[in-house]
Amino acid sequence: MQLDLQGKAPFLDARSRIFLAVLAGAATLVPILFLATPASSFLHMPAYLVALFGKYLCFALLALSLDLVWGYCGILSLGHGAFFSLGGYAMGMYLMRQIGTRGVYANPILPDFMVFLNWKELPMTWWGFSSFSYAMLMVLLVPGILAFCFGWFAFRSRVTGVYLSIITQAMTYALLLAFFRNDMGFGGNNGLTDFKDLLGFNVQADGMRAALFSISAIALGIGYLIARAVVTSKFGKVLIAIRDAESRTRFIGYRVETYKVVVFTLSAMMAGVAGALYVPQVGIINPSEFSPANSIEAVIWVAVGGRGTLVGAALGAVLVNFAKTWFTGALPEFWLFALGLLFILVTLFLPKGIVGTMSGLTIWPRRKPPQARPQPTPAE
Repeated sequence: MQLDLQGKAPFLDARSRIFLAVLAGAATLVPILFLATPASSFLHMPAYLVALFGKYLCFALLALSLDLVWGYCGILSLGHGAFFSLGGYAMGMYLMRQIGTRGVYANPILPDFMVFLNWKELPMTWWGFSSFSYAMLMVLLVPGILAFCFGWFAFRSRVTGVYLSIITQAMTYALLLAFFRNDMGFGGNNGLTDFKDLLGFNVQADGMRAALFSISAIALGIGYLIARAVVTSKFGKVLIAIRDAESRTRFIGYRVETYKVVVFTLSAMMAGVAGALYVPQVGIINPSEFSPANSIEAVIWVAVGGRGTLVGAALGAVLVNFAKTWFTGALPEFWLFALGLLFILVTLFLPKGIVGTMSGLTIWPRRKPPQARPQPTPAE
């Protein structure tokens, strides 16, 4: 972390300004290349790339939220995919309520899968999701409340290290099993799909695709600013102290569990926003998103990009998912082997990740300390 002349980390260092500038450029340039250039031009960006890059940005926001708790507080969560998925389901439930009579069974209230399963009335968990504002509130509250309750019991019990990682993984696996059940009322194995409108606009329209991409880039920028504000504040210094020496931090009077609960809840809410933006761009949300493998893969993104750098987490998410897109298209049977090999190589040769290693190689000019003048030898 770079320091200013007073020894404090600036809110926006050079790396942050470059990152935000790239996001602003992408949010502006990609829609122009998609909408304003003719399809025959080599500058034209096809619709599938816009959706693909938008998905990468959502994954980058998820990685950023994970880096906030792992890189700066030492909480290795293997369950952040659960918060991502809950945010996605909240958005999916709103989109399903917008279908109305345009569904297969033309029921104005019940989604098609409920009609097929002979549901007679809308479950209480679906009440209010016809309102966009209510759905966005749930995108934040549902992951946030789950993280707060989980953290309250886990951190107050002083569960740390690998044990905490295991129970976060167990949490997301339990949610996976629960959402697979048809009687839960969330679409069972098929999940939620066949979305039509978002705020009255066709989700498949080119303009909506471009808008979702730009909103994803803006959300990533806002998430980065929030995370940066946290880690450069006095609160962030305590988080780093907890990461490096939790017992000492507790000994000098800080309520460690309170700091952990707050940052864990904030991180979960950021992951929920990422999931909410992900769903309308891919067109489906199902219980497979709760898979523990997805949460583990997010940890690999952060490790590759650079733990404790924020920018590195986002960069790692984009690079690894770009590699996944290429591998699963060219050599699909080798992707998992390549992912495991990548994690091993990064652990052995780039323990600080790409951004962390590059920062360590950067040579900054340093002022030479003043040398003491030689004292004159007294004459004999």
